[in-house]
Formats: sequence, structure tokens, C-alpha cells
Amino acid sequence: MAKLTGPACRAARALLGWSMRDLAREAGVSLPTVQAIEAGGDYRASTGEKITDAFTTNRVEITNGNGTGARLLLD
Repeated sequence: MAKLTGPACRAARALLGWSMRDLAREAGVSLPTVQAIEAGGDYRASTGEKITDAFTTNRVEITNGNGTGARLLLD
């Protein structure tokens, strides 16, 4: 599993058209937690899993290639 970074989180949200509040609701975390992650703050592994699971459920994958990012998974 790729590491969730602030830029990857923003990219994934953009693919889904989600606000930070939308992500917080979908992942079951607080809005300040999403804000902190996107600002480059530290987070618990369980929090990262909740967020990446919310993206995965909605067909977006966090990636680590030449840099971190996100991609939409197609059928």
C-alpha cells in the first residue's frame, strides 16, 4: 500500500470532487485531521487506512511512482 501524503490526498479528493469535509465524513475522521494531513502533518496508521479505504471504496487509488499521487480505477 502506498503512503498517504498531503499532495496525494488532495489529488484523490480532486478526482472525486470532494471537499475536505466530504472526505472527513466518508472516512469517519475529523475535519481538522484531514486538514492536518493535507498540510503535511503526522497521522496514525489507522487514520491513514480509514482515508485510503474511503478512496478505494470510491475507486481511487493512492500511488507512489516517481512521486505520490492518485489515480482513478476504471472497470
